[in-house]
Amino acid sequence: MTLSPSGSSIEEAEEFLAAHPEIEAIDIVLSDANGIGRGKIIRRHELVGLYRNGRHLPISILGLDIVGEDVHETGLIWDQGDGDLRAWPIPGTLKPLHGTTPPRAELLMSMYSLDGVPMSSDPRHALKRQVEAMAGEGLFPAGAFELEFFLLDPDMSAGVRPAPAVLDGRRSDWTEVYSVDHLHGMQPLFSDIYRAAEAMGIRAETVISEYAPGQYELTLDYRTDVMQAADDLVRLKRIVRMQARRHGVTACFMAKPVEKYAGSGMHFHVSLQDGTGRNIFAEAVEGVWTDTIRHALGGLRQTMGESMLVFAPHANSWRRFVGQSYAPVSPSWGVNNRSVALRIPAGEVRARRIEHRPSGVDASPYLVGATILAGIRHGLAQRIDPGPETTGNGYEGADDLPMPRDWREAIDRATASEFLKEALGADMHRTFTAIKAAEHARVARWIADVDYALYLHNV
Repeated sequence: MTLSPSGSSIEEAEEFLAAHPEIEAIDIVLSDANGIGRGKIIRRHELVGLYRNGRHLPISILGLDIVGEDVHETGLIWDQGDGDLRAWPIPGTLKPLHGTTPPRAELLMSMYSLDGVPMSSDPRHALKRQVEAMAGEGLFPAGAFELEFFLLDPDMSAGVRPAPAVLDGRRSDWTEVYSVDHLHGMQPLFSDIYRAAEAMGIRAETVISEYAPGQYELTLDYRTDVMQAADDLVRLKRIVRMQARRHGVTACFMAKPVEKYAGSGMHFHVSLQDGTGRNIFAEAVEGVWTDTIRHALGGLRQTMGESMLVFAPHANSWRRFVGQSYAPVSPSWGVNNRSVALRIPAGEVRARRIEHRPSGVDASPYLVGATILAGIRHGLAQRIDPGPETTGNGYEGADDLPMPRDWREAIDRATASEFLKEALGADMHRTFTAIKAAEHARVARWIADVDYALYLHNV
């Protein structure tokens, strides 16, 4: 028997199977650099063997682009002979899937070399590195992600633009922000989402109708373990997509699917605890900020420009960054202000935290979390001053720390960034930036409909 390097145990599998005799198959899911779940569906009788010996998967599974094609520049394909590595279960993630026929379960996996060393191009290991580095400094991050997304009509035939999904026969093309009555129309779907989240042990909380037709937000309970917070987000996206499909609608996690309205973010709320569980961001006198939170803000501001590829990894991601759109356009910080990139929310002092707002919902929560924690560590180590607070409209005025202007510049800055190389690890950094460069080349070759609309008959 091989000892699992992830800490998983055969007893977990045996106890699960005994408790769930109805389960016939299990989705085993590994998240790649784009946050896409890759893996297999195994049968019930295979589960104990997977826990005993892991599961061989090709190294190339971590070197794929957004459409699942090999990116040779990652060095993970033929440079390695596309050999097998071994994926192991993540302890505590074997859970039943709600509403599947026949009944199935889901299990998150992480990749290791054949001798048990963590595979350094696995995004989950990148986040774990930063969590462990903080623990070595006596710091323990806590946090939660917010999930914004669109529910769309599945009719996406040629020439049809995305339209809000309808379950109750009442179509609205208005924003409907914070409308409770509008939520009632989607209640059957959200009820299934909540049931599925509960079966997974995920504490999904408030749902709101967001700032665009067909856009919604789900909040997640704050976790003292940010690894679990990232796992929650990965699993909740899969739940929303699966339950939406069951109800005949399309769940959309593009950052900007509708040009006239705000896009979908993946805000990350983060605080730091010491070894006693005390929130060291919390000030003694309300509004008199601690050096800890100020230096954390300083580090996040200073590293944001070279990190934007992590927060906005796709061509579509960059359509989200426009003024007055609730997406930040500069590395600003402020208090109770949704026009800035780094927001200190209003609320109880003991719950003091930073809301990191640049990331789109299309980003990997593991890479986002790793980069944010590394930025905080950088700010604390260098005692970086964040500069003056932004008050009022954060979209007005220039910043002395400019953001990349577009996806191409973000790729260039990320590729050259020593900070990002340390934040993600050298192998993950190489893999991620190579995949993004390959995807940029794919998009650059594409002749879009707008080209024909503007130029076919006019030049």
